[in-house]
Amino acid sequence: MQSTVSEAHPDAHRNSTRLSGWRCLALLALASLAAACAGSPPSNPDNLCAIFKENPKWYRAAKKAERRWRISAPVMMAVMHKESSYQAKAKPPRTKLLKVIPWKRESSAYGFAQATKAAWKDYVGDTRNSFADRDDFADAVDFVGWYLDSAHRRAGISRSDARSLYISYYAGIGGYQRGTWRNNAWLKNAAGRVSARSSRYAGQLANCKLKRRWYWFG
Repeated sequence: MQSTVSEAHPDAHRNSTRLSGWRCLALLALASLAAACAGSPPSNPDNLCAIFKENPKWYRAAKKAERRWRISAPVMMAVMHKESSYQAKAKPPRTKLLKVIPWKRESSAYGFAQATKAAWKDYVGDTRNSFADRDDFADAVDFVGWYLDSAHRRAGISRSDARSLYISYYAGIGGYQRGTWRNNAWLKNAAGRVSARSSRYAGQLANCKLKRRWYWFG
């Protein structure tokens, strides 16, 4: 008499199916946990060496953007810290209707770099990076480099002048050139903090012992 495995051992078949289901659930849980960890802000955002040691891929992406746009990694990272505190899906707060009801957001800014939809469209068109995402760190840091390089070329801002570069980033290059920011005390203070953080980051990175393999693999 011929017999299939399922006919001869029905319990074994059901147990095998059950185990396969548990394996799939375990794998999905691990994948979700890995994705959550990958999108989490660094544990020590005040130390660039610690940030890059915790996120080697960020280091490689920042250095790649640095080579491409000739804006230092500390400057770009200081800008990103001010914009989003390294939160991948950061958005501006909602305005309040009648001071109570949550309403529209202040702008379309989103992601690590808080790039607006319009600015991101310009970046994608200029770099032809059609698959870029605002919540992807590598794309976001490249966007920051691209924008600050544009500020250097169009407004004549030094590539190392973190304060002026941030003002142009926040107010727009045209706004920077028109001087609309000069009476904005908040923006000038924020730009000063970005400059100070950039300097600290540069000192930390200069004394940071990074694994050699981080230099070579993207």
